[in-house]
Amino acid sequence: MQKLKTISLASIITIVLVFFVSCSSNPEKWIMSPDGKIMLTVSQDSAGRLYYAVEHTGMSVIAENRLGLERKDADFTLGLNIVSVSEVSEIYDSYKLLHGKKSQADYMANKKVFTVENAEGKVMEIVFQVSDDGFAFKYVFPEESNEMHYITNELSSLQFDENTLAWIQPIAKAKSGWNSSNPSYEESYFNGVVLDSLPDHEPGWIYPALFKHYNYWISITETFPEENYCGTRLMLNKGDHSFKIGFPEQVESFNEGPVYPESILPWETPWRVVNVADNLGSLVESTQGTDLAKASVLEEESFIVPGRSSWSWVLYKDDSTIYQVEKRFIDYASDMGWEYCLVDCDWDQNIGYEKLGELCDYAKVKNVGIIAWYNSAGTQNTTPYTPRDKMLTHESRTKEFEALKKLGVVGVKVDFFGADGQSMMKYYIDILKDAATYGIVVNCHGSTLPRGLQRTYPNLVSMEAIKGLEFVTFAQENADLQPEHSTIIPFTRNLFDPMDFTPVAFSEIPNIKRKTSNAFELATAVLFMSGIQHYGEVPEGMAKVPSEVKQMMKDIPVSWDETKFIDGYPGDFVVIARRKADVWYVAGINGKSAAKSLEINLSFIENPKELTFITDGENNRTFRIEKDKVDFAQVFKLNVIPDGGFLFQVKTGN
Repeated sequence: MQKLKTISLASIITIVLVFFVSCSSNPEKWIMSPDGKIMLTVSQDSAGRLYYAVEHTGMSVIAENRLGLERKDADFTLGLNIVSVSEVSEIYDSYKLLHGKKSQADYMANKKVFTVENAEGKVMEIVFQVSDDGFAFKYVFPEESNEMHYITNELSSLQFDENTLAWIQPIAKAKSGWNSSNPSYEESYFNGVVLDSLPDHEPGWIYPALFKHYNYWISITETFPEENYCGTRLMLNKGDHSFKIGFPEQVESFNEGPVYPESILPWETPWRVVNVADNLGSLVESTQGTDLAKASVLEEESFIVPGRSSWSWVLYKDDSTIYQVEKRFIDYASDMGWEYCLVDCDWDQNIGYEKLGELCDYAKVKNVGIIAWYNSAGTQNTTPYTPRDKMLTHESRTKEFEALKKLGVVGVKVDFFGADGQSMMKYYIDILKDAATYGIVVNCHGSTLPRGLQRTYPNLVSMEAIKGLEFVTFAQENADLQPEHSTIIPFTRNLFDPMDFTPVAFSEIPNIKRKTSNAFELATAVLFMSGIQHYGEVPEGMAKVPSEVKQMMKDIPVSWDETKFIDGYPGDFVVIARRKADVWYVAGINGKSAAKSLEINLSFIENPKELTFITDGENNRTFRIEKDKVDFAQVFKLNVIPDGGFLFQVKTGN
């Protein structure tokens, strides 16, 4: 049953005015959100080109933008005739998420289908769904045909003006980087820049991209493609400040399979998902990125356990993947109450299958699960780490998964994908399908974005696709950018999808001066979301922090029941509250090299019982810890040091 929402008098007046204006012109060519604030209209010019536009509370947010795509056998970009427009249908979906910003998500939207014919009489449907958070659309070819069809271009676009600000990441040129392993979505973000200042960048720009258009926040992403479509990106046309949907580069294939979309009919594209909000809270608290994803296809999910993991590689690198070190990290995970230990690359050479089995037996006694690293391999991949040929085919995967199951391995980390073509996107799905059959969870590194895939295949616990902690260990310039970078990604990369940033390092990094404070590092354990959170800190470093900090690292969960945006601005600072059962965590970080004064209102927390507050101490390598010193009826004034952070833990109850 749909819930009734309160609408202000101003909104009602806006809705009535829009209704009469629309009805007097094209009554069938508009659709509104359930709360009446967002209106999407579809229009057509004399050449038969289709456009859409979006308003929020009566103000234009997205101007006229192109619709349409080109098939090899048919042009659906001009000469189009709208032959029918469906009645509005109400969409309601309620679903559970095993990890992410909330455990229970509810989605309401209004749906309308536009059926068009091109000049040759071929049919395409454009499906729109408008929710209170924004809108989404996809293209559908309803006809039936066993012949292969090919999409060569998509014109879908978002046009802004010259005053629009962007927080956006360029996608790396295919086959660039170490061992030609790009794209892996590990570039730095442009931080709130006007569109005219973005460089020309032929490979394109990644999702989710964030824009500020006057007082409105707009985010765009897509759902993960079926096996018959590629991943896409945004292509910038600086002339009219617009982004259109772009396809991968021609070399982005898996084992020389298809790059551009090809399929028999019927056929549909992924959803293009756009959030539109007049405040950052509505954006951060939205689940639209998973709302449009397909429901779980797994028959059995009991083996999927979100959790925390120890990990030796990020600070100790390749030499740490040996039996004695991994045994020590199993002990570390057990001591911390963490659920997993990751055994990274070259374990097959340095440890071997038999000894890995011994580690699994040892870990099982300590209630720790072992995750083993794999190279995705393939013709596009020249990276040397092993094992590298076990995931390539259904036959090799099932043989390997069966062996891992017997050893006691519960998860795999598969690395170095480096492509977004249709064949590569199918490869991700094939791995997830086969892994689920054997009760194995999957984490992908050197990878594309999840795009809501974790809802469809919940055994996908995380994907990297971010310039994470490992990059801080590679170069000082990355360490210097980390504070600002970390305040952007809760609004972009980590907005909807799990992200394996591998946060939290209190220890000093060899040959690197870490810029973030220790309290900043602690806060990221709450701010960053991942189905399995691989922590960067090592046993020696954890042993040196105060007992209250160590206990906090034992307590912090990775799956949340509720998320609430408190304050922030991308690239500057961010404060987010997350709840698990009857415990709230309120985390904040300062991304600037100057102190920041904040006012934190915790009055939304009902029945506070016990509070622990941790922030930076006399310097950025010490902590200040307080208990039960906050009057929840008052605003808590806090001075956050440069590149610093804080964390509240509030236990509630009667």
